[in-house]
Amino acid sequence: MAEAGRPLESLTDILLTHQDIDHIGGLPALRDSLPARPVTWASAIERPYVQGERLLLKITPAAVEAAVAALPPEMPDDKRAAFRHALLHPPHGPVDRLIGYGEANAPLEDVDVLDTPGHTPGHVSLYHRPSRTLIAGDALMLEDGRLRLPDAPLNIHHEQARRSLQQLAGLDIAGVVCYHGGYFKGDAQAQLRELLA
Repeated sequence: MAEAGRPLESLTDILLTHQDIDHIGGLPALRDSLPARPVTWASAIERPYVQGERLLLKITPAAVEAAVAALPPEMPDDKRAAFRHALLHPPHGPVDRLIGYGEANAPLEDVDVLDTPGHTPGHVSLYHRPSRTLIAGDALMLEDGRLRLPDAPLNIHHEQARRSLQQLAGLDIAGVVCYHGGYFKGDAQAQLRELLA
């Protein structure tokens, strides 16, 4: 926000595309650090996970143990225990308003909320009509200048994630914001058609 010339205090809304820990991790600290708490938006499907009422879907006991086992062997036991605890007790915060999946709420003028399940069950993407910008969240990744689906193990339902791309392929897209990989500018429709094929 500083790079954009906007003070942090001007933040009024936080839109969460989905429940993954790398997307909700800073929510409580961000909300608590501002004098006027911003409104947090997410889909009804993702809400109980964002709020900490349910354990994040990808944080299974097996996934936690695999992550702990992947730590460097020289890591002290207390650090390993803290890492395990952080995964089993991820940050969470309230969802104030619901978007997508039949909700009529519009978080911002000229922004369409698109239901893009697959990466998580209630994942949403956003489309800013005036700039023709797709904010894909994790529905797409950018790697070596190419749009692609996240790898199958990163999706709750990989085939559903692929099907979600069908509605994106019909948009007039000038640019795509991928939360993993950055900004894509080019023929998004052609790349989406390739992914769907």
